[in-house]
Amino acid sequence: MGEPGFWDRQDRAAQVSAEHARASRRLEVFRALERDVEDLEPLAELVEDDPELAGELDEQVSSVERRLEELEEQRLFSGRYDAGDALVSVNAGAGGTDAQDWAEMVLRMEMRWAERRGFQVELLEVSAGEEAGIKSATFRVHGDNAYGLYGSEKGVHRLVRLSPFDSAHRRQTSFAGVEVSPMVDDVSEVEIDEDDLQIDTYRSSGAGGQHVNKTDSAVRITHRPTGIVVQCQNERSQTQNKAEAMAMLRSKLLELEERRRREEIARERGEAQDVNFGSQIRSYVLHPYTMVKDHRTDFEIGDTNRVLDGDLDGFVRAYLLKTASAR
Repeated sequence: MGEPGFWDRQDRAAQVSAEHARASRRLEVFRALERDVEDLEPLAELVEDDPELAGELDEQVSSVERRLEELEEQRLFSGRYDAGDALVSVNAGAGGTDAQDWAEMVLRMEMRWAERRGFQVELLEVSAGEEAGIKSATFRVHGDNAYGLYGSEKGVHRLVRLSPFDSAHRRQTSFAGVEVSPMVDDVSEVEIDEDDLQIDTYRSSGAGGQHVNKTDSAVRITHRPTGIVVQCQNERSQTQNKAEAMAMLRSKLLELEERRRREEIARERGEAQDVNFGSQIRSYVLHPYTMVKDHRTDFEIGDTNRVLDGDLDGFVRAYLLKTASAR
């Protein structure tokens, strides 16, 4: 940053400055943790003379352990885009109305998890189901390591429960898919030929407002070579929605290339692993017992309500540790 002419290229300067700020925050967290660890020994000696200070020591030790775990988690991110923002899409799978209701539950769970971690969340598009739930939805997550964290949520999420939409109240299995792509600001990362695009406009659906439901401001873009479809309806103008949809398309095309690269590496290593979207990663059982189990790591929790309310840290950390060990 101290080199002459650094600020001549504003886009590159902004990217490096953001990286510097991120590294500086991480370094300060480490130094603060280092200072607190150094304070533990004299505090422990004081406890020997004054047992009433034991509670303060336990509290300090717990704080150190929690922050150390957070730093250990950050060490697990090694992918090119792991540190950046993420584009997350939730799609209803097989199961009709039950699946659309389940997709809405997954959307809420994933967004609540982002909020619990202090990320900024922006809902970009929602397609409502015919009777209940959603057919699909897309949101953007902004924060450190958002893509690296949400990468653990890619795949199919399976629900087993007594159907609230079945008059006989029979047990139903439903599926919802989660797709995650990295958001990049550098448009040169992905080249898109305008001739490959089919752009449609339509009237936004939602709660209404000055422009929503009154103009054809929503935009849907289909990338013909890959069949990828993106849509955006949250902005006030068609121009803004198109720009956002193009950013979403670049994100999904980038993820497609990353997936192909991972598949090629797996083939070269002779690894028989499924790295495609569509692999079932986790089961949520609400009947006849309650359990959430991740099939990739065997990590499980019996409190399904806690998980559905956005407590995914255990599942994500177990997956990150397993993939880091494999590397």
